[in-house]
Amino acid sequence: MSSRKTTELALALHGFFHDYLPKLKGMSIHTIHSYRDSLKLLLTFLGEGRRSLLKLSFADIDANRIIAFLEHLETGRHNSPGTRNIRLAAIHCFFRYVASSFPQCFLLAQQILGVPFKRAKTREIEYLEFDEINAVLDKIDTSTKDGRRDYALLVLMFNTGGRVQEIVDLKANDLRLSPPCAVRLFGKGRKERTCPIWAKTAQVLSKYLEERIIDPRAPQAIFTNHMGTPLTRFGVRYILAKYTKMAAEKNSKLRSKRLHPHSVRHSTAVYLLKSGVDLSTIASWLGHVSPDTTSKYATIDMDMKRQAIAKAKPVSDKKISRVTNWRLE
Repeated sequence: MSSRKTTELALALHGFFHDYLPKLKGMSIHTIHSYRDSLKLLLTFLGEGRRSLLKLSFADIDANRIIAFLEHLETGRHNSPGTRNIRLAAIHCFFRYVASSFPQCFLLAQQILGVPFKRAKTREIEYLEFDEINAVLDKIDTSTKDGRRDYALLVLMFNTGGRVQEIVDLKANDLRLSPPCAVRLFGKGRKERTCPIWAKTAQVLSKYLEERIIDPRAPQAIFTNHMGTPLTRFGVRYILAKYTKMAAEKNSKLRSKRLHPHSVRHSTAVYLLKSGVDLSTIASWLGHVSPDTTSKYATIDMDMKRQAIAKAKPVSDKKISRVTNWRLE
């Protein structure tokens, strides 16, 4: 095999991660890292049994090998269909770049882009009711420094409905703690939005910054761990799980829920909806690009469904008595 053939894949990967994703597509560092992890898994799979990954080339890749890799994710790594589809999305993105930059690989790119996504079962959205949010917050010991951090963190998450990465990336100068109180969030695709916060939330954050000696005008991380580095998504997940488990001791409904940081975001959306806020405002609040993403919240709350059926006019007894063959005359 010629050295040119063996370097084409390396050149494609270099161009994809150093130019195409960050410069031409303008993707966030988090998306780039996700794509990096997906292609790293693929390369490792393709290189199994070889003496060196450095000898991999486009000749070692075809649609059947991609399908085998996806099956390995589900059977060998026990990934869900959703995770499988995330990996495939990264592979598709890479081969769209390959098709335009390496025309000699156009047929290969077409074949791999033809590998379909797998239909995944849609899970029921898990969220916390307002009383459950309060039950979780009540379990936080605010007499400790860590407890006050955890309280400020979860209160802000519930108030804004921010994605966990948006919250851990927050800097002090993203907060406006004087009326009108608000927080500036940077979401997917580096989209910026301003979200209002309650006066009580602003008071909690103001005291928190004062205690931590954080200058509210400085681009300084707000929520940090014991080493002084910003909390990670996994750290936030641990914090939420810790207090949810404590609250579940007296709240049986919490025991059956599979909660994660994104559940707080769902909780905010449902709370706003129940409070009478319209879907378009909620979409703007949460930073949704498509209104379809927000409309799902209108279908998940059982209390709202019960209220709707209570308002609906029931079929009269007279009509019920005239039902024949399951049809109304």
